[in-house]
Amino acid sequence: MMDLQKLTFSVCQIAREAGTYIKNERANFSLNKVERKHAHDYVSYVDKNSEKLIVESLKHLLPEAGFITEEGLATHTDEQLLWVVDPLDGTTNFIHGFAPYAVSIALIRNKEILLGVVYEICADECFYAWKDGGAYLSDSQHSAENPQIIHVGKSELNDALLCLQLPYNSDAYKPVIKHLIDHFYGHVGSIRMIGSAAMALCYVAAGRLDGYAERYIGQWDYMAGALIVQEAGGCVTNYGGSDDFMQGDSVVATNGHIHQSLLDVIGMI
Repeated sequence: MMDLQKLTFSVCQIAREAGTYIKNERANFSLNKVERKHAHDYVSYVDKNSEKLIVESLKHLLPEAGFITEEGLATHTDEQLLWVVDPLDGTTNFIHGFAPYAVSIALIRNKEILLGVVYEICADECFYAWKDGGAYLSDSQHSAENPQIIHVGKSELNDALLCLQLPYNSDAYKPVIKHLIDHFYGHVGSIRMIGSAAMALCYVAAGRLDGYAERYIGQWDYMAGALIVQEAGGCVTNYGGSDDFMQGDSVVATNGHIHQSLLDVIGMI
């Protein structure tokens, strides 16, 4: 029987180690070290080395598991357990020295997310959850042994703080984001764009945001954060409103109170 709590604590340590590497590299980072994967979609040696560090550590932790990783440095065949890894979520933020950016690690089995860990490097905040175990935050004020229990907020739509991100697929998403902003701007508390899917989800889980929506993102972007939102009492679906979101490229995460309202507006497009 897998001890998910113990496993999650080990993954938190791995995420922190990768975060320390990223933080140290940022001190001397230069824009000439950046590569373009696609238009406006960047990667650097820091992403790749962070992924190598994480993958090697996770292999020792759970040798029987395969991998889904953003940079593709590890793969899977027919393994029942899969690690889903984003070694640096918010790369554009990172290369500009603009917070937040994070390490995101999830463990999945079929259509179950078993655990999720997101470590935000700039604020030294580790958000984590395991299935049916609640959601937690370890930071400078809360140790891993005495973490803060986190829960989604209670705001209704007119007071809600929404995060509406701008994915790289700008041509396809431009009509969508225009529609969302046109509908919500001036009718909710406010709107933010933070540049990290993993952190947007964790901020919903912690009640800092009330809702988040984004499309054209990868499993590594949202898998860990989605479980953290769910364990914090929130709601996660795809843009079509289905809770079977694990194989898709769209995520809507909210405190629950405003979820249907967000889906209704997305459904008008």
